[in-house]
Amino acid sequence: MKKVCIWLLVLLVSTASLEAQMAYKKTKTNKKTDSSGIIMPEEDHIKVQLLVSQLLNKYHYRKNKLNDSLSNVIFENYLGTLDNNKMYFTQSDLDRFEEYRYSFDDDIRSGNLVPAYHIFNVYRKNLKSRLDYLPEILEKEFDFEVEETFEVDREDAAWPKDQDELNVLWTKMIKNQALNLKLADREWKDVKKTIEGRFDRVGSTVEQYNSEDVLQIYLNAFGQAFDPHTNYLNPTASANFKIDMSQSLEGIGAQLQLDNEYTKVSDVIVGGPAYKTKMLEKGDRIIGVAQEDENELVDVVGWRLDEVVKLIRGPKGTRVTLQILPAAGGESAAPKDITIERDKVKLEEQSAKKQVIEFEEDGKSLKFGVISIPIFYQDFEAAQAGDKDFKSTTRDTRRLIEELKEENIDGLVIDLRYNGGGSLTEAIELSGLFIENGPVVQVRNANGSIDVGDDPDPEIAYDGPLAVMVNRFSASASEIFSGAMQDYKRGIIIGEQTYGKGTVQNLIDLDRFVADDGGNLGELKLTLAKFYRITGSSTQHKGVEPDIAFPSAYSAEQFGESSEKSALPWDQIRSVEFEATNDLNEEMLSQLNKSHEERMKTNENLINLLEDIEELKALQNQKEVSLVESVRREERDRLEEKRASRREVIKEQNSADDEDFKEKIKIKDIDDPYLEESIYILIDLASGKIG
Repeated sequence: MKKVCIWLLVLLVSTASLEAQMAYKKTKTNKKTDSSGIIMPEEDHIKVQLLVSQLLNKYHYRKNKLNDSLSNVIFENYLGTLDNNKMYFTQSDLDRFEEYRYSFDDDIRSGNLVPAYHIFNVYRKNLKSRLDYLPEILEKEFDFEVEETFEVDREDAAWPKDQDELNVLWTKMIKNQALNLKLADREWKDVKKTIEGRFDRVGSTVEQYNSEDVLQIYLNAFGQAFDPHTNYLNPTASANFKIDMSQSLEGIGAQLQLDNEYTKVSDVIVGGPAYKTKMLEKGDRIIGVAQEDENELVDVVGWRLDEVVKLIRGPKGTRVTLQILPAAGGESAAPKDITIERDKVKLEEQSAKKQVIEFEEDGKSLKFGVISIPIFYQDFEAAQAGDKDFKSTTRDTRRLIEELKEENIDGLVIDLRYNGGGSLTEAIELSGLFIENGPVVQVRNANGSIDVGDDPDPEIAYDGPLAVMVNRFSASASEIFSGAMQDYKRGIIIGEQTYGKGTVQNLIDLDRFVADDGGNLGELKLTLAKFYRITGSSTQHKGVEPDIAFPSAYSAEQFGESSEKSALPWDQIRSVEFEATNDLNEEMLSQLNKSHEERMKTNENLINLLEDIEELKALQNQKEVSLVESVRREERDRLEEKRASRREVIKEQNSADDEDFKEKIKIKDIDDPYLEESIYILIDLASGKIG
C-alpha cells in the first residue's frame, strides 16, 4: 500500500501545476540574483515547493487544509523568522506586505515564489539601511546616566511606525550592547570598534544569503505552520546534517543556534567535553572564541552560525576558549571566559552509570543505588549484524542493577534529568526491567492506526523501592519510561514536569520522489505519529507530571513543547488493558509529599536553591533593561556577590571538621540538592515509615 502511495505521489509531483510552472518561468531567470543584486528563485525551487506541499498535505499527522487561514500562519511565521524582534521592518512595510497575507496558499499551489522572495529582499534592503545608520549612532560616546530603558524582548511589541521610530530603537539597542562591553571594562574606542566589527559581519552574512537559503526560510515557515518539528533542509543544510557523527561531534559537544545576532547554546551533548566541564549551559550566548595558541578573543556576535561552528570545532586534544554571557545572568550577565579541551563524544560517555549513596541514622545504615541514563541508546549496527553483546541502555542498566543488588541496596533511583530521548525500543524494554509484562506505550499514526509497544520480557530485574528523577528537559523516550512507571504505580516520579514532546518525525529525501535524476532537492523532516500513554493520555504538552514536584526555573510557556505556537494539541485515545502494581497508592503519595514539604522549609541547600530559582525566573521574565550604567553595575555586582558568598559557605562546609557538623550530615558524598532530596524521599518509602 505504501509503495502505491509513493508512486502516485511521484506522478502527481511530476505533472502538478505544469501550466503554472511554465508561466512562472517567463517571469524569472535561473540565476541566484539579478543584475541589481536582488535574490531570485531558481528553477528547481518551484519543484521543491510543490513537492513539500504535497508531502505535507498527504502525510503529515496534522491534516491542515491549505487555505487562507493557513496562509495567514505562514505569513506570520515568515515575518517572525526574518524579524522576530521587530528591528528591521516598519508598519509601512507591513502595509505593503498585507496583500500576501491570504495568498500564500494560492502561491504554494501554483509554484509562485515571487512574494516570498520580495519580502526577503525588502528585509535585506532594510538591514543595509540600518547598517548605513550605524556610524551616526556611534558618532560620539553614549551618556550612560540618562534615565532610559531598552525593550530586549520585542516579539509581542508593535512594529515601528516609521524610520524615525526605528532609529530610536536601534540607538537603544546599540547603547545596550555598548553598555555590556563597558561593564566588561572596555574603553569607548574598543567598544566602538567591536560594535562596528559585529555589524560589518552582519552585513557580510546577509550578503552571503543565496536563493537556496531564502527557500529554506520560507518553506520552514510553511512546515512550522503544521508543527514546530517539521522542517525543510536545503541541499547544503542536508549535507551538513549528514556529516559523519564522529566528525560532527569532534569539538566541544554542544549544539548551537542563532538568536538574533547571538550564537546561543541550544543543547549540551551528553558525554561531550562541555558536558563534563559543567561550565556551559543551555541558553548561554557565545560572544567570543579564541584558539589555544591565540591571546585575543575573536568577537563572533553577528557571525553566520556555520562560521562560528567552524571556529569552535577543531582536532581532538586542542583547547578552545569561549567568552559567554551566562543565561542565568539575564541581560545584566557579566561575560565569562571558559576553556574546553576538544574531544569526540564517545558512546561509553553516554552510557548508563551507577553510584551508591549511603545513609546513616541512629546507628542504622542504608544503601541506595542511583543509575543515571543520559540518553536511550542502542548500537543498531551491531544488533543488525547479529552481535549478541551489542550495547544498549537496557542491557547496561540490567547489568548495573545486578551489581547494585550484590551490594544489597535498599532502593533505586533512575535519573533521567536532561535525557532528551532516543530509541523507542529501549524505552519499552527498560520499562520491562521493572514490570512483569504488559503494554508500555501507544503510537497513533497519521492514518489513525494505533500500534501498542509491549514489554517483551516477563522477567523483572528489580522489584524494590523505585524513584524516577525527571526535569523540564526530560523528553520523548524519557517520558515514555517515566509515564509507564507512573501508570503501573511501580515507581515514584520526582522532579519537574517533563518537556512534553509526544510526536514522531522521519527524515525524507526529496530526490526519492522525482522521476528525473537532476539535482539535489534537499530533505524534509516530517511529523508522522504521536505517542500516548497506556491510559490513553498523550505525552504532548503535558509530558509527565511528577508525583512529587521540585521547584523549577522553567515554565511550560517558556521551555518545552507548550512554548511552541504550532505544537500539536494534547488529546486522548482509548486506554489499553494493564494491571497496575500495589507499590504505591494515593495515601502513600500524600504522606511522601508532606514529608518533602517539611524538608523544603528546613533544608538549607533546598532553601538556597529555591532563592536562586526565583531570581532566575525574574531574569527570564525581564523584558526591559536599564541603560543606566550605575543601575546595571549594581545589579551585576549584587548577583556576583551573592554567588561568591554562597560558594564560600559551601567551601567552609566541605572543609568543616567539627563533630557537630559531621553528625548533621546523614547522606555521604553528595553535592546535588535534588538528588539528595530524592534519596530522602526514597528513604521514607523504603524504611516503612510510609503506607
